[in-house]
Amino acid sequence: MRLIKGYPVSLKEKEFHYCPGCTHGLAHRLIAEVLDELEIREEAIGVASVGCSVLAYEYFNCDMQQAAHGRAPAVATGIKRVHPDKVVFTYQGDGDLASIGLAELIHAANRGEKITVIFINNAIYGMTGGQMAPTTLPGQRTSTSPAGRSSSETGFPLKIAELLSTVEGVAYLARVSLHDPAHIVEGKRAIKTAFEYQLAGRGFSLVEILAACPTNWGMTPLKALEFVRDEMLKVYPKGVYRRLEK
Repeated sequence: MRLIKGYPVSLKEKEFHYCPGCTHGLAHRLIAEVLDELEIREEAIGVASVGCSVLAYEYFNCDMQQAAHGRAPAVATGIKRVHPDKVVFTYQGDGDLASIGLAELIHAANRGEKITVIFINNAIYGMTGGQMAPTTLPGQRTSTSPAGRSSSETGFPLKIAELLSTVEGVAYLARVSLHDPAHIVEGKRAIKTAFEYQLAGRGFSLVEILAACPTNWGMTPLKALEFVRDEMLKVYPKGVYRRLEK
């Protein structure tokens, strides 16, 4: 893997608005490095979601489009079908993708749309005040589950990678974590593979990234990374869930 020296060309030199310890910025950096390494920045079109990452279009140095809440896969589908020569990706959080946008996601995957989805799973609604999300862990406290999530009352965490692993239109599907340097390297490799599958015209690709939200979890940045390692990975095991042979 070729290492990027200095600042990625595919990332604008602008200070992130994210909270201290939030791993959105790290995910942005990895995507930008991959766009540079694959030399696809000029062909890339990103679709920003609604949520903490709503301002992604101010950070990526490529063409960007804003989508309504949950509709990024539908918007990306339209862009890719009109411009099949472009590299189209969405950047979505769990409140956007796994809740209001779940139908858009599943049907885009089922159709095998040749787009790449980067899914940030931090188990909570970030921008709107830390409410329980479809991905919130059992027993996890949020602003709307102050006593901890009760599976008997609100259901179980929605496991997107496992769910999409049964969908035939999916070409590449992986879950990674960014809680330490080794996993960051592994995460970048998965992101790069997802884009390579799109470049090869193989079908739908998605990378689920387990991320930290120290502010809404009420933790220090270090404790939040430990929570990802010790708690989130138990519920959301990392790995490649679907990979068609090239």
